[in-house]
Amino acid sequence: MIIVLGRVEIRADCLALAREISDEHVKRSRLEPGCLSHAVYEDPDRPGRLVFVEEWASDLALKRHFEVPESIEFAQHLSRLASSRPVIRLLQATEIPFPRGA
Repeated sequence: MIIVLGRVEIRADCLALAREISDEHVKRSRLEPGCLSHAVYEDPDRPGRLVFVEEWASDLALKRHFEVPESIEFAQHLSRLASSRPVIRLLQATEIPFPRGA
Protein backbone atom coordinates (compact mmCIF):
# COMPACT_ATOMS: atom_id res chain seq x y z
CA MET A 1 0.00 0.00 0.00
CA ILE A 2 1.17 3.53 -0.79
CA ILE A 3 0.41 6.37 1.62
CA VAL A 4 0.43 9.90 0.26
CA LEU A 5 0.87 12.79 2.69
CA GLY A 6 0.57 16.18 1.10
CA ARG A 7 0.41 19.67 2.50
CA VAL A 8 -0.01 23.10 1.06
CA GLU A 9 -0.14 26.57 2.57
CA ILE A 10 -2.98 28.52 0.96
CA ARG A 11 -3.16 32.30 0.69
CA ALA A 12 -5.82 33.62 3.09
CA ASP A 13 -7.89 35.19 0.31
CA CYS A 14 -7.98 31.86 -1.56
CA LEU A 15 -8.81 29.40 1.22
CA ALA A 16 -12.51 28.98 0.41
CA LEU A 17 -11.77 28.26 -3.26
CA ALA A 18 -8.89 25.93 -2.36
CA ARG A 19 -11.15 23.98 -0.01
CA GLU A 20 -13.87 23.75 -2.68
CA ILE A 21 -11.60 22.42 -5.42
CA SER A 22 -9.86 20.09 -2.93
CA ASP A 23 -13.19 18.58 -1.84
CA GLU A 24 -14.12 18.01 -5.51
CA HIS A 25 -10.73 16.41 -6.16
CA VAL A 26 -11.11 14.09 -3.16
CA LYS A 27 -14.59 12.94 -4.22
CA ARG A 28 -13.43 12.30 -7.79
CA SER A 29 -10.27 10.49 -6.66
CA ARG A 30 -12.17 8.12 -4.37
CA LEU A 31 -13.84 6.67 -7.48
CA GLU A 32 -10.55 5.78 -9.17
CA PRO A 33 -9.38 2.16 -9.31
CA GLY A 34 -6.93 1.41 -6.51
CA CYS A 35 -7.93 4.34 -4.28
CA LEU A 36 -8.43 2.92 -0.78
CA SER A 37 -9.01 6.29 0.88
CA HIS A 38 -8.56 9.95 0.06
CA ALA A 39 -9.19 12.93 2.34
CA VAL A 40 -8.29 16.57 2.88
CA TYR A 41 -8.18 18.32 6.24
CA GLU A 42 -7.54 21.85 7.43
CA ASP A 43 -4.78 21.88 10.04
CA PRO A 44 -6.38 23.31 13.21
CA ASP A 45 -2.99 24.60 14.40
CA ARG A 46 -1.92 26.18 11.11
CA PRO A 47 -4.62 28.36 9.52
CA GLY A 48 -4.47 28.10 5.75
CA ARG A 49 -2.73 24.71 5.68
CA LEU A 50 -4.50 21.90 3.85
CA VAL A 51 -3.33 18.36 4.52
CA PHE A 52 -4.05 15.47 2.15
CA VAL A 53 -4.01 11.86 3.36
CA GLU A 54 -4.41 9.14 0.76
CA GLU A 55 -4.06 5.36 0.58
CA TRP A 56 -3.48 3.64 -2.75
CA ALA A 57 -3.41 -0.10 -3.44
CA SER A 58 -0.26 0.08 -5.58
CA ASP A 59 2.36 2.23 -7.25
CA LEU A 60 0.55 1.69 -10.54
CA ALA A 61 -2.79 2.93 -9.17
CA LEU A 62 -1.11 6.07 -7.83
CA LYS A 63 0.79 6.62 -11.08
CA ARG A 64 -2.49 6.41 -13.01
CA HIS A 65 -4.10 8.86 -10.55
CA PHE A 66 -1.33 11.39 -11.17
CA GLU A 67 -1.91 11.00 -14.95
CA VAL A 68 -5.65 11.73 -14.84
CA PRO A 69 -6.19 15.09 -16.60
CA GLU A 70 -8.42 16.32 -13.75
CA SER A 71 -5.68 15.52 -11.22
CA ILE A 72 -3.13 17.47 -13.26
CA GLU A 73 -5.53 20.43 -13.51
CA PHE A 74 -6.24 20.28 -9.79
CA ALA A 75 -2.53 20.33 -8.88
CA GLN A 76 -1.89 23.27 -11.18
CA HIS A 77 -4.89 25.21 -9.85
CA LEU A 78 -4.05 24.52 -6.19
CA SER A 79 -0.43 25.57 -6.77
CA ARG A 80 -1.63 28.95 -8.03
CA LEU A 81 -3.56 29.46 -4.76
CA ALA A 82 -0.61 28.50 -2.57
CA SER A 83 1.66 30.85 -0.66
CA SER A 84 4.53 28.35 -0.89
CA ARG A 85 5.42 25.24 -2.83
CA PRO A 86 3.20 22.22 -1.96
CA VAL A 87 4.90 19.18 -0.41
CA ILE A 88 4.07 15.55 -1.25
CA ARG A 89 5.52 12.53 0.53
CA LEU A 90 5.01 8.94 -0.63
CA LEU A 91 5.37 6.18 1.95
CA GLN A 92 5.35 2.42 1.42
CA ALA A 93 3.17 0.84 4.12
CA THR A 94 2.31 -2.62 5.39
CA GLU A 95 -0.97 -3.08 7.20
CA ILE A 96 -0.76 -5.06 10.42
CA PRO A 97 -3.54 -6.35 12.67
CA PHE A 98 -4.56 -4.14 15.56
CA PRO A 99 -3.00 -5.51 18.77
CA ARG A 100 -5.34 -7.47 21.03
CA GLY A 101 -6.02 -5.94 24.39
CA ALA A 102 -5.11 -2.46 23.24
